[in-house]
Amino acid sequence: MDLIIFLKALFLGLLEGITEFLPISSTGHLIIAGELIGFLEQPLRSVFMVAIQLGAILAILWLYREKFTRVTVGVFQGDAASWRFATNLLIAFLPAMVLGLLFYKVIKGVLFFPVPVAIALIVGGIVILWAEKRAHVARVHEVDDMSWQDALKVGLCQCLALVPGTSRSGATIIGGLFVGLSRKAATEFSFFLAVPTMIAATVYDVYKHRDLFSMDDVAILATGFIAAFLAAFLTVKALVAFVAKHNFTPFAWYRIVFGLVVLGLWAGGIITWQE
Repeated sequence: MDLIIFLKALFLGLLEGITEFLPISSTGHLIIAGELIGFLEQPLRSVFMVAIQLGAILAILWLYREKFTRVTVGVFQGDAASWRFATNLLIAFLPAMVLGLLFYKVIKGVLFFPVPVAIALIVGGIVILWAEKRAHVARVHEVDDMSWQDALKVGLCQCLALVPGTSRSGATIIGGLFVGLSRKAATEFSFFLAVPTMIAATVYDVYKHRDLFSMDDVAILATGFIAAFLAAFLTVKALVAFVAKHNFTPFAWYRIVFGLVVLGLWAGGIITWQE
């Protein structure tokens, strides 16, 4: 493997793992970073960015392995709490799956570019600031106590993340707060919901573009995958500790500043984005 390509794949993998579960849009960061460093050609670049998300998902499966194991066993044993949790995940997952399938070509062809991403980053930051200024009364403190109506509302919020730059985790966490979930419950449910959502998106995208890959690409994908796993593992643990004592305002300001910088570079002609 060419060393430069290896280092670029490593960098993007680390970036994916760090940003995937923070409310700052991993897709937005990957699109912009991919343009800046000139990583691969389209559409292979976009497929790589989707595929390495599995590394981040594996980190969630490992960190919460006891929860997933208990639910899986409980479902087969007919445990009511396990069935409720699994059903809630399915209910929350379905809206984004349906809309994603219906509007896949529009999303990929129109929105996967830096300017739409920058706008989504800024708008999302403003929404987070507004959400944090509202009085938040937690009605549900644990994910196991969520109703199917709570899950559906969070799932509808996740649909907003089909717009690159919005942030899947941001939409589901802030959506969860609006629904009445505690910060802990909203954050953890966002982690759990990422598993079916991102696995489905990755499998669909990779299968759809399977003819683009060659054996030479395996090492590149493996590099990004492993880097994403390690970065996500550390980031998720840090985020859980962070939300126990802080709100999401710092992430909102980061999104706004980052989005404005991207728009400024584009408007000034300093960076010419790939068409």
